[in-house]
Amino acid sequence: MEVDAVVLDVDGVLVDVADSYRRAIVESVDRVYERTIDDADVQRFKDAGGFNNDWELTYAAALFVLARREGLEGSVADFTDAIAERGGGLAAAQAVVADMPGVAQARVRDRWDRDRLRETFQALYLGSDLYREFEGGEPPFEAEGYIHDEPVIVTPETVETLTDRFDVGVLTGRPESEAEVALDRAGLQLPVEHRFTMDDWEEGKPHPAALVTLAERFGAETVAFVGDTLDDVKTAHNANEADPTRRYYGIGVLTGGLTGEAGRETYESVDTHAVVDSVNDLPDLLTSR
Repeated sequence: MEVDAVVLDVDGVLVDVADSYRRAIVESVDRVYERTIDDADVQRFKDAGGFNNDWELTYAAALFVLARREGLEGSVADFTDAIAERGGGLAAAQAVVADMPGVAQARVRDRWDRDRLRETFQALYLGSDLYREFEGGEPPFEAEGYIHDEPVIVTPETVETLTDRFDVGVLTGRPESEAEVALDRAGLQLPVEHRFTMDDWEEGKPHPAALVTLAERFGAETVAFVGDTLDDVKTAHNANEADPTRRYYGIGVLTGGLTGEAGRETYESVDTHAVVDSVNDLPDLLTSR
């Protein structure tokens, strides 16, 4: 695959977040509502689309837990299938709950506390010290921080090869401060103009605006976007539609929520251009134009 530029997601690509972000989702809902979803159910929300923002996934998971308490029938799979049918994302989750009887949905809305869920998530993920630094206040409780449990996936050799051969950018749903932590650990130092974080754009993936903007900044004709979710692949597809003057390739890695042969098949179901075991396989897959 010949490309001019490589754009990398962070979570599941550069660092493993199974015991950090995804753990924080499950445990935040449990702390606030004393009931939660399973680890595997997090991927069901991801596959439904529109949940690049893990805070919003946490809110949606909480909606499911609360709705079940008020009589919603069906499993998490049924709930996420209904979300996907409505276009994905938090608004779709709210629409599913809005189909419940009026009294039941009113009780769900009354108990649904996004502010508390977010501060709980951040306290668990960041830990007390980084919470004070990044959030600018006191955490709701003391914690060590799951951010410290993120093994680096990308090797120094891969970083060196990619940055020597291609223009390299980053496109992530992380806030800027949290992206800095991960990029520092991964040894990937990039100019600010070569990366997009949650703080830099409103739409989020799979909207193509950030990816197209990076391609323009690189002056690239062909771009590989490497991610660990279906929304990452759809971002590349959407970029091809929005910017027909360039070619965008969506590449999936099997080091995030999609793994093994089942993960490969899931990627192929959305016409992923290539699937690799990890980001460290990119130097063998990609050649410079």
